[in-house]
Amino acid sequence: MVRIEAKYDGNLRCTATHGPSGNTLITDAPVDNNGKGESFSPTDLLATSMLTCIMTIVAIRADSKDIDVSGMSGSVEKTMAANPRRVSKLEVVVNLPSNLGHEDRAWLITEGCNCPVCVSVSESMEVDVTFQ
Repeated sequence: MVRIEAKYDGNLRCTATHGPSGNTLITDAPVDNNGKGESFSPTDLLATSMLTCIMTIVAIRADSKDIDVSGMSGSVEKTMAANPRRVSKLEVVVNLPSNLGHEDRAWLITEGCNCPVCVSVSESMEVDVTFQ
């Protein structure tokens, strides 16, 4: 179990501290929700979690079979909905190295799509994951 502590700093900004490491991150409300948008918003972190979780699981699985995925990169685009305000869609793109064999590539894609964040998000959110 991991504990994360947070404090409200004012001006729609929070600072969160990761218990095990002591590392901190700042969130700001986005400009379209009365904030300054000077850092990740909480929903940006949700989108980032999806992308980085997929990439992390791909890397873990690749390491287990000595598959080199160095150079892997990705991006995520978040779409918001209103009433209630929520993340309605995440469009994730993961760029795998081009030198992967067909079987390794297919296996890593399956593994990545079963990351803990993917299987934890609400079914009301559309998630489109593309591997290139």
